[in-house]
Amino acid sequence: MNKIIINGGKRLSGEIKIIGAKNAALPILFSTLLTDESTKITNVPSLTDIDVAVEFLNFIGKKTIKIDNIVNTFQSKNNYKYIAPYDLVKKMRASILVIGPLLARLKKAFVSFPGGCSIGDRPIDMHIDAFKKMGAEIFIKNGYIEAFANDGLKGANINLKIQSVGVTENILLSSVLADGVTVITNASCEPEVEDLINVLNSMGAKIIRQKTKKIVINGVKKLNGFNHRLIPDRIEAATYIIASAITKGEIFVKNVIPNHLRIILEKLKKSGLYIEETENVIHAKWTNNLCPQNIKTEVYPGFPTDVQAQWMVLMSLVDGESFIEENIFENRFMHVAELKRLGANIYINGKVVKINGVTKFSGAQVMMSDIRAGAALVLAGLAAEGKTIISRVYHLDRGYYMFEENLQRLGADIMRI
Repeated sequence: MNKIIINGGKRLSGEIKIIGAKNAALPILFSTLLTDESTKITNVPSLTDIDVAVEFLNFIGKKTIKIDNIVNTFQSKNNYKYIAPYDLVKKMRASILVIGPLLARLKKAFVSFPGGCSIGDRPIDMHIDAFKKMGAEIFIKNGYIEAFANDGLKGANINLKIQSVGVTENILLSSVLADGVTVITNASCEPEVEDLINVLNSMGAKIIRQKTKKIVINGVKKLNGFNHRLIPDRIEAATYIIASAITKGEIFVKNVIPNHLRIILEKLKKSGLYIEETENVIHAKWTNNLCPQNIKTEVYPGFPTDVQAQWMVLMSLVDGESFIEENIFENRFMHVAELKRLGANIYINGKVVKINGVTKFSGAQVMMSDIRAGAALVLAGLAAEGKTIISRVYHLDRGYYMFEENLQRLGADIMRI
């Protein structure tokens, strides 16, 4: 089994170019099932989740080729399979998004319950309720979701009880070819959702965001091919910026959209980190000791849950007391025990953690529980005295592109064995 070894204490400095967002890539890859024409997606990260999605599309019947950071799909004649088997679905939570386009094109979909990171329940009932409102019949049998829309999907008014990125995306992917008008209220506002909307509209869909949380979709009969460059990964960008702050370094993060990281940058500025922004570059520089800042995770434009673990590492090394409230996933403090092994002083009380800053971490053996917790442990190892050995590093390969190589270029003493 692979492990990452870090000899900590190295100051990070230099520049890093951010690749396209995985969380934008996956729904856009599945949107290719909605057209018989060729598509091209650029700025695609090389990650195991992307490889699974490409394998998934080829299994279903969409000829899909990934070369470097480009994914091409080729003209097809709707000869798709409607079954998404367990062996593929178990590898990736986002595979639930295949139900929408398969229902739209084939009027049926058999999809195994999805897998992914163990960071919370993430129930699929909202997906099922949305499809039912659009006229689908749903049955749960033998670990599969069996969905039928024999008369085709119909436009519907769908009010989401919580703002869910995945549910919003699945409704978009299914409703663009539905008969009539679909209205989503309390829809997600994440940049990755907007990227999907832009792609679907470029294909000929008729989607309008009337208000911040309201999306109106007028169904069309046919969609065209597209050529699209993914938006940069805001979570990856935030991770590198926080890494530089933890190591008292200086970094230029390029190919980024600063507005997508607005609340993170504001919190970093309030903590005392120097931040300068241009159109697509963020310059971050440690100049003085930072001060504690409390956060609570929320849906966009609030503080993202995917940066909570990295922020916890930073606050653990800041003098003073701070609090983190996790409001998205109920099981996203699994990294706390591992950070304690490195010397962090953290207490959990329900969905809130209290952090008392320490002067240093000491290297230890730790293991990853999910993608972002894994990144946090790497960041902690970069700041620790001595050697940190991290196991279960396959989690990183699902969400970070060339993570160790990029950190090495910034001056980290890190290697995978």
